[in-house]
Amino acid sequence: MERGARVRIVVDGVTQDAFEGESVAAAIMACGQNDLREDESGEPRGYFCGMGICFDCVMTIDGVPNTRTCVTWVRDGLTVERQRGAGLASDQP
Repeated sequence: MERGARVRIVVDGVTQDAFEGESVAAAIMACGQNDLREDESGEPRGYFCGMGICFDCVMTIDGVPNTRTCVTWVRDGLTVERQRGAGLASDQP
């Protein structure tokens, strides 16, 4: 399988490689990270349905909380942050 062009994304302040054509969820999992967020009790949540229906994979992307990572494509310079709970905009730094 041929991958797209290499791009750099920032996940929780750490720069990592990704490839055009990958979802944010796929790029994060390719780096060995399976937890994408925490629920209100602190339990890790990850990739589940893979088609944008379940909302288990939501993260804050470019400052927008509750963005579904399984249907959001990587691009160079994208910033991604894990969120806890509902990830309301007022909760984000």
